[in-house]
Amino acid sequence: MKGMNPEPVGEQTEPSVPADLRQALAAAPLAEAAWRDLTPISRRDFMSWINEAKQAETRSRRIERCCENLAAGKRRPCCYAVVPMDLYKALGAAPVIDGKGAKAQWSDLTANEKRDFSDWVEAAKERETRKGRIEEACAMLAAGKRSP
Repeated sequence: MKGMNPEPVGEQTEPSVPADLRQALAAAPLAEAAWRDLTPISRRDFMSWINEAKQAETRSRRIERCCENLAAGKRRPCCYAVVPMDLYKALGAAPVIDGKGAKAQWSDLTANEKRDFSDWVEAAKERETRKGRIEEACAMLAAGKRSP
């Protein structure tokens, strides 16, 4: 994802804050203080939500909303799903291999492991690449792998 550093499984690295978000936080002292108090994963969720905007206008609105939510004491984006919807649907439809399906394996993952898979899928720039990664993720999970 834009503005994100890959995170090895089990570690919480500090994500790189995009310049436009950094400027908005600097202009809103309450939001900036709340931002500094967030965990790296919480900051990463806000940045993922912002970075998923396809239009500049949507991105700007999300940055503004991020600052408002932080100033109001919220610690996560309001409507951001950690699991991309297409990955979620594929997990439910994936076949069961050796008695345990991809969806059940997904449930056993830690939050960091889930984010690693989600970020890997989200990082695909082309639709076909994304589709292939979703299929591959389901196969890896069904085989018991815990990271892409």
